[in-house]
Amino acid sequence: MRTNVSHFNCVINEGIATVSLDRPERKNPLTFDSYAELRDWFRDLHYDDEVRAVVFAPNGGHFSSGGDVHDIIGPLTEMTMKELLAFTRMTGDLVKAMISCGTPIIAAVDGVCAGAGAIIAMASDLRIATPAAKTAFLFNRVGLAGCDMGACAILPRIIGQGRAAELLYLGRSMSAEEGLNWGFFNQLVKPEALQDTAHGVARRIADGPGFANMMTKTMLAQEWSMSLEQAIEAEAQAQAICMQGQDFRRAFDAFVAKKKPVFEGD
Repeated sequence: MRTNVSHFNCVINEGIATVSLDRPERKNPLTFDSYAELRDWFRDLHYDDEVRAVVFAPNGGHFSSGGDVHDIIGPLTEMTMKELLAFTRMTGDLVKAMISCGTPIIAAVDGVCAGAGAIIAMASDLRIATPAAKTAFLFNRVGLAGCDMGACAILPRIIGQGRAAELLYLGRSMSAEEGLNWGFFNQLVKPEALQDTAHGVARRIADGPGFANMMTKTMLAQEWSMSLEQAIEAEAQAQAICMQGQDFRRAFDAFVAKKKPVFEGD
């Protein structure tokens, strides 16, 4: 998996990729280039066996302030409809790439987490934050609809329809405590513990059965649009596939030998 990226930070160590945006002096806004490179990186991740967990981390005390006002918002006001649609499809493709990459993603949120930054946190599988995290889906505040990059589909599934509607209509910040109480954040930790906690969770995932974790992530996404009957059948097929994997055999052998299983991801 490539780490020689140009528009964000990426470090891979023992199966865990740590990703962060690289403009801390401006609270890590996204640009056209970073959107596209992140989309391509997560697409490539689907075909990579080395990375078994991703931590999307803050940089300089902030997660991301969203689309850059000067580098993105300004140019958008001068674009044609065709150009605008190409842009909005590209940003949506980043979310689709994150959801379909097959690798669990942990968002470690500190400070500002706004606009597209909030979407990246939303599209992650798990979210850990500090008390200073301020999450805002602020599209309404710049004259746009709240239905951006899948927000109207995904956010209600995480925090409920009424709470999602409040954030998307008002564009107000959700405090870290609200985010925890509403189920957006899995836990809150002190700022100095954020990286270690997120990487600790990533380590547990990376040390787990990689193929089975991929299947769990896949089914969590696909079952949104299934009936209960379809979901149960799809899970029966998915689990039967996993039962053919070597990690299932390793778990059984370790149990018989009264040892802890060592998974290899196959």
